[in-house]
Amino acid sequence: MPYLFPSPEWVEQLKTEINRSEAYANSAKTWEGDFHFIVEPGGPITESFTLYLDLWHGKCRDAHPVTGEGNKKPEFVISGTLDAYRAIFNKKLDPIQALMTRKLKLQGNMGKIMRAVKATLDLVNCCGMIETVYPA
Repeated sequence: MPYLFPSPEWVEQLKTEINRSEAYANSAKTWEGDFHFIVEPGGPITESFTLYLDLWHGKCRDAHPVTGEGNKKPEFVISGTLDAYRAIFNKKLDPIQALMTRKLKLQGNMGKIMRAVKATLDLVNCCGMIETVYPA
């Protein structure tokens, strides 16, 4: 079943894919950190969409869309356009290169991300496991 990106259903499916990924469990076994991933407005996206991921020792403890105020501030915020996320999920753009070239913008400790490149790539592979459709 295809899932629309971005949507609450896609976020829930991502949590499922992360938690079933043996590769991510191994590469991220020492990772502790949470994220907001923001899809910026542009093209078919008329308002920003933020998803929260709580990643802890190779598992996803929580994943949900962020709505309204009162949400906790995560350790990392990554933002980019729908086109940037689509290129990364389709393996046309390396996520680390996207950060280095500012196609994705990072708020947080870049050094910590750079020490977890394999976990980052395995996380992106989990995104690629989801049958995804994009707004036109």
